[in-house]
Amino acid sequence: MEVKEQVKDLRLAQGEETRTALLAAARELFGANGYPATSLDEIAARAGVTKGAFYHHFRGKTDVFQAVYEQVQREISDQVVTVFMDPDHWYSLTQGCQLMIDAQLDPAVRRIALHDARSVLGWDTVRGIEMRYGAVGIRGALRKAMRGGVIEPQPLRPLALLLAGAIAEACFYVADAEDPAAARQEVGDLIVRLLEGLRTHPAD
Repeated sequence: MEVKEQVKDLRLAQGEETRTALLAAARELFGANGYPATSLDEIAARAGVTKGAFYHHFRGKTDVFQAVYEQVQREISDQVVTVFMDPDHWYSLTQGCQLMIDAQLDPAVRRIALHDARSVLGWDTVRGIEMRYGAVGIRGALRKAMRGGVIEPQPLRPLALLLAGAIAEACFYVADAEDPAAARQEVGDLIVRLLEGLRTHPAD
């Protein structure tokens, strides 16, 4: 029994390694070339596995793209949560929102999250993933700021959804702008102004 369990554990570990390699390969190719220009053959070859091994872990190209997109959003969320945990409620809220924009403007992330995701996965799927990873962190930061007396009490869930939506659209605006640096400055200032409108004691 012990040998069988060891063999089972080894197979599980190998399977997880294969999936991780496929995700890394797909992310690299999607980020560099975009979804339409990336083939399953390229993903499998980059990962060093067969197409059969690919289909053991993913149903197809759309499936692996969704897994990559979720991985990207989860990583952004992890970065932002660190800022949201800062004891300075106003700093954590404003800087966390700014980081949510900046994190999606990396060229590879931008191609995956802003250029391809909606057309490949559809609006409902993208919105669900964005809300799961983005709005949850924002909701926590808003709750903390309300409890700390930094912003006026508001209905929490709709406020978090509205703010997450504004940040998502800000990312698209910057990504599509002819002058991304100027556009980034514009949306950054506007996000702070929006939050200032909620603040209990706005800065002079």
